[in-house]
Amino acid sequence: MLLPFSFKDTTLPDSKARTEPAPSAFKDFFNTALVEDMAHHLHRVWPGFDKKGFAAAALANFSALELKQRSHQIARALGAHLPKDVPRALHMLTASLRPLRANGDLDDDAKKGVAGWAILPFGEYVAANGLAHVKESLAALRELTIRSTSEFAIRPFVLAHPKETLEVLKLWSKDKNEHVRRLVSEGTRPRLPWGMQLKAFVKDPAPILPLLEALRDDPSAYVRRSVANSLNDIAKDHPDLVAALAGKWLKDAGAERARLIRHACRTLIKAGHRATLTALGYAPSAKVELMQFTLNPAQLTFGNELTLKVQLKSTAKVPQKIVLDYVLHHRKKSGTSAKVFKWKSFTLEAGGTIALARKHAIKRITTRVYYPGAHKVEVMVNGNVRGGKSFTLVM
Repeated sequence: MLLPFSFKDTTLPDSKARTEPAPSAFKDFFNTALVEDMAHHLHRVWPGFDKKGFAAAALANFSALELKQRSHQIARALGAHLPKDVPRALHMLTASLRPLRANGDLDDDAKKGVAGWAILPFGEYVAANGLAHVKESLAALRELTIRSTSEFAIRPFVLAHPKETLEVLKLWSKDKNEHVRRLVSEGTRPRLPWGMQLKAFVKDPAPILPLLEALRDDPSAYVRRSVANSLNDIAKDHPDLVAALAGKWLKDAGAERARLIRHACRTLIKAGHRATLTALGYAPSAKVELMQFTLNPAQLTFGNELTLKVQLKSTAKVPQKIVLDYVLHHRKKSGTSAKVFKWKSFTLEAGGTIALARKHAIKRITTRVYYPGAHKVEVMVNGNVRGGKSFTLVM
C-alpha cells in the first residue's frame, strides 16, 4: 500500500515555511541530490545499506515522473532496500534523521541528517509497511513529523487501529513539541486536503472532539489553526454540532480561542448558517438598513477591478455585531455560480452609520473560467442578502 496524497502548492498544507525555496518545477523538490542525501544518511547508520542500488531504483525514469509519483517510487525503493524486519528498518529511518537541539528545535545543519521533503517518502514507507507494528510505527511518525509532517502517513493507522492510535494521539496532545501536537489535530481531520479521507469521522466526529478540545487553548497559533481547520471540516457535514460547540467554547473564551472559533466557523458564516451566526453574536435579524450600494463600472473589461461601496445604518437601540460579506454570482457556460467573499466584521453602534469600500479584481486565475455577460453582486449582512447590483463583463 502506498499513501494516497497529492500536492497543489509549493509548500505542505498549513506548513510553517520549513521547506526549501521552490525549484523551477514543483516535482523537482524530489531530485537526485535529495535521494543521494537519503542514501548517504541511511548508509551512515547502517553500513550494509545498498545506497547505489537504492538510488538507482529511486531515480529510475525520474524525469518522466510527477511529484507524488517520485515520492511513491522513493518509498518503494526504501521498501526494497531496508531490512525486512520492519521495527529494525524503522529504527534506521529515525536514526538517519537530522538531530534536534537541546531546546527541541530542529538543527539547522542539513549535513547532519534527513529532514524536509525526504520525510514524505519516509512516511509513505511507514504507512505501507508498519501497520502490523503500531507502537514502533507511531513512534517513528512522531519523529518524522518534527522534521516535516506525518499528517498523511498517520491516517492509515487511524483507520486500521483507531483505538490504539487515538490513545497515542491523546498523549501527544500534551507533547512539548508543537509539531507533534499539531499532528493530533491535522492527522485526524476528516477531510484533510491532499490526504486520505477519514470516512468514519466524516460520519461521526465524536471520537476526535476531545482531542480538539484539549488543543483549543494551545500556546501555538500553528496548532490552534489546525484545530480550527479540523472543525471547519466537521462543519461541512455537521453544521449544527459545530455551531453548538462554538457557543459552548465561547462562554469562557479568551481572545485567541475566540479567533480560533471564528476561523473554524468561516464556511458556516459564509453560508449564513443561523445557529452559527447566533452563537457568534451575529444576529441574523440584525436591525440594519442598506442605505447605499454602488458597483462600478457597470461594464467591466476583463482584467480590471470592480469598486464596491456600501453605507449601512443601524436602527437598533443597542450596539450590534456585524459580519459583512458579498456574493458574486459568476456567469457560467450554463447558468451561474455564487461565491461568498469576506469583507469586514465590526460592531455598529446604536443608530450609527458606516461607509465602506473595496476593490475586487476580475482577472485570470487557475481555478476559475470567466464568461462574458451579466454578473451580479449581492451585499450580505449577518448571512442575509440586503441588496444587489449587476454588471456586464466584457472579455
